[in-house]
Amino acid sequence: MSTTYSTYEAKAKFSEIMRKVRNGERVIVSYHGTEVAEIRPVEESRPLAAALRDLEDEGILSPAPAKSGDLAPLARRPGALERFLESRE
Repeated sequence: MSTTYSTYEAKAKFSEIMRKVRNGERVIVSYHGTEVAEIRPVEESRPLAAALRDLEDEGILSPAPAKSGDLAPLARRPGALERFLESRE
């Protein structure tokens, strides 16, 4: 259930709006007849691991692939970065 207030009414009746939100209601604020904001109770947050597990169960996310091995450095000679930076000056 939701109630709509104009911005003027919302300013004047803020305590009433907060009471409704605390009771679980959703309040819409409009400006010149156009809905511009929604005030609603905060949803309780879930642990990230549980949220990710639920998304994987729904098929929205897929688990990360297993690591293929250690990465080896690309520069074979020591000081390659220094030589590169010197060449740019």
